[in-house]
Amino acid sequence: MKTDLRYSEVTPKDIYLNRRRFLAAAPTAFLTARELLSPRGRALAGTKLTNLAKSPFSTTEPMTSPDVATHYNNFYEFGTNKSDPSRYSLKFKTSPWTVSVEGDVAKSRKFSMDDLLKVAPLEERIYRHRCVEGWSIVVPWIGYSLSALLNLVQPTAKAKYVAFQSYWDLAQMPMARPDMAGIDFPYVEGLRLDEAMHPLALLCVGMYGETLPPQDGAPVRLVVPWKYGFKSIKSIVKIKLVSGQPPTTWNLANAHEYGFYSNVNPEVDHPRWSQAKEQRLPSFFKNHPTQMFNGYASQVAGLYAGMDLRKNY
Repeated sequence: MKTDLRYSEVTPKDIYLNRRRFLAAAPTAFLTARELLSPRGRALAGTKLTNLAKSPFSTTEPMTSPDVATHYNNFYEFGTNKSDPSRYSLKFKTSPWTVSVEGDVAKSRKFSMDDLLKVAPLEERIYRHRCVEGWSIVVPWIGYSLSALLNLVQPTAKAKYVAFQSYWDLAQMPMARPDMAGIDFPYVEGLRLDEAMHPLALLCVGMYGETLPPQDGAPVRLVVPWKYGFKSIKSIVKIKLVSGQPPTTWNLANAHEYGFYSNVNPEVDHPRWSQAKEQRLPSFFKNHPTQMFNGYASQVAGLYAGMDLRKNY
């Protein structure tokens, strides 16, 4: 897999500035956060989200440029090259949007985006984000703890895991086929219930002060900062609480290389490359030491007490 960022994949400065001038002229100044994700708001790409609480979970590390974070992506529904998602997702329709939360819960429910925004106040959380391929970024995500949504539907005693499913539509995602992407669709992921309930697990609706762009998982995605990036599923349409460990896309594709847990661990190498160091974009070199649990060990290590983290990779 390609791990180096080519200069040709970065948006030219003049194009980026023209986009900013266009957005500055958009009539969004008086929209509330909830209105910004209404059908009208979502029609305005890159809409500002205001009155965001600053999260104590945020890192103080320098943030990655939005140019890089929104133009160097893994989103196989829109292509396997890092520059493909920003090119081929421009017409992705994210309104109307519904997320079904079901399974072993007392109150199963279907949420519109407006409903999701009523669950909890939005926060800006500056998280490290580490890809299994070796590159990393620091992003100001916007959302709230997934636990707020799960508590609303009331998990039953049977619920031990949380399964997630992405949106899939070949009409909008013509490259989302196994023969082109090398994986099956729709994309599925999963967490143990205690992982999903951890306050760091973020249900995310924006980044860099704006609504999510399509290539980064609009309109709603997961961000699990202590795990490799493929665990942070994009464009979620279904959340199901279940009693048994759910299947996950990359584990189904290659269980030898992609385990269910996929916690960031510099001591457990990928079969094809070391995980000891990472490439902090836009750097071209893997010279940034990888941290255990991506630097969140003090918060999440207790979730895995007594587990063999080599066996449960």
